[in-house]
Amino acid sequence: MTAADPNWLPQAWVLIDTAYAMALGGAIGLEREMKNRPAGFRTHMLVAGAAALLVGIGQLALHDPRFESPQRLQIDPLRLVEAVVAGVAFIGAGTIFSRRGSQTIAGITTAASLLMVAVIGIAAGFDYKLLALAATLLTLLVLTLLKAFERRLQPPDSAASPDTR
Repeated sequence: MTAADPNWLPQAWVLIDTAYAMALGGAIGLEREMKNRPAGFRTHMLVAGAAALLVGIGQLALHDPRFESPQRLQIDPLRLVEAVVAGVAFIGAGTIFSRRGSQTIAGITTAASLLMVAVIGIAAGFDYKLLALAATLLTLLVLTLLKAFERRLQPPDSAASPDTR
């Protein structure tokens, strides 16, 4: 591919969309990293970037003359979305664990945040930048402000108070 090649510009836009998705995913990953969760900054960036890149490659393939033939391969962008969700489900399952002999399950919020950054990446890949940004802000709102509100609603932990007996 050379600078004179007319196909470099669409690829550059896919790369820009991918970088944008990675930045948004990184913002959410930073919040997870600061809370010492199993998937943090780099993981969230990579999930969002991979989703955007996969969507971008799919869009490039739709207009690629190499795929035009009488037996043209039908490309459905929603199949790419399904592939992203399936892949993220696998990664997210790895972040969820339970402790034996306990009713405690951990990592569900991190798994959900990975799914969210994948969807944000998909939005960026489809060039819905405002939607991707708004979803990022909403996700950060849920992960930060709502958690603080949730803590205020919980009664004080009786195990944490000193025993007065």
